[in-house]
Amino acid sequence: MSLTRRDTLMGAGALAAYTAGLPGLAEAQANQAIIGTWGGDYGELLRQMIDTPLMKPQGVEILQDLANADPRKTKLIAERQSRRGAMDVACLSDSDMYLIAQQGVFDEVPLDKVKGASAIIPALRKSYAIPHIYSYRVILYNPNKVPVPPKSYADLFDPKWRGRVGLSDILYLANTESAALAGGGSVSNYEPAQKKLMEWRSLDVKLYPSNEALAAALKAEEVWLTVMWMARGFMWQKAGIPLKHVVPAEGATTIVFEAGVPKNARNKDNAWRYLDAMLDPKAQAGFADRMGYVPTVTTATLPPELAQQLALSDAERARLLTPDFAYVTRSQSQILDFWNKQFKG
Repeated sequence: MSLTRRDTLMGAGALAAYTAGLPGLAEAQANQAIIGTWGGDYGELLRQMIDTPLMKPQGVEILQDLANADPRKTKLIAERQSRRGAMDVACLSDSDMYLIAQQGVFDEVPLDKVKGASAIIPALRKSYAIPHIYSYRVILYNPNKVPVPPKSYADLFDPKWRGRVGLSDILYLANTESAALAGGGSVSNYEPAQKKLMEWRSLDVKLYPSNEALAAALKAEEVWLTVMWMARGFMWQKAGIPLKHVVPAEGATTIVFEAGVPKNARNKDNAWRYLDAMLDPKAQAGFADRMGYVPTVTTATLPPELAQQLALSDAERARLLTPDFAYVTRSQSQILDFWNKQFKG
């Protein structure tokens, strides 16, 4: 999932057509909560880990409003002046949540009602949302071809890896930030990335149109090293691709999937209960086992084998980097222009 997204608003007629028949537009019952979220594995795991075992015993019926992120963002923005919204809880990636929060859509999270928030990893805390699950960017490498693991993003520019570093085109923002960090930049300064990206180009870096194409190249051993989110690397490892990972010395940038409560939510008490349930240690461990995302609370314990694969050491956790979404939003068009015209061109 990309680090930023363009926000577009559908007209009133289109919005009405889109939302017709979805849960939440009829009068919601006091014992319900409507969760705007993705479908697929994520939605099913919400049912298995939260909706049924944690909310049903409290007498709260959970209705999932399933859609991709863009329609959910559109709905939140279109409804922000309405007295009553269609969602009690909205799930979004951290970049999308930031953009919508700037529109004044969400309530601040009350710590007295979301008690699990006290255990949230400090680097992941926000006033307007709770972090549900997260991953972090790592260097993936083939141990059969790379016997001495790299230690940093800077190591990926060693001429000995000419033609053996592969990147996913759709992750241009993440790749640009990694290059910036290798060149001495920061999450708020991508300027050094331009020189480093052209250095990668001179070393015949391989560019693939999608994450899936990159995975196929790693499996075929066309390339031996890449920059990728740990959760995806975890799934690739489970699929049999020979990979290990390194947390780069420059720091591990996070990607977080969050949940917030709109100011016009119909059932706020149930919404805050739901956010608290999302931070339940057992539920968090379940998501880690199935999807490879790390728990966002310090109270969650992973089985030893899973912890060895996913968990960060205290020293690595101290090097977590939070994206500067304000900077990325201001700079995205320039970053994409350089990526397409200079680096790829």
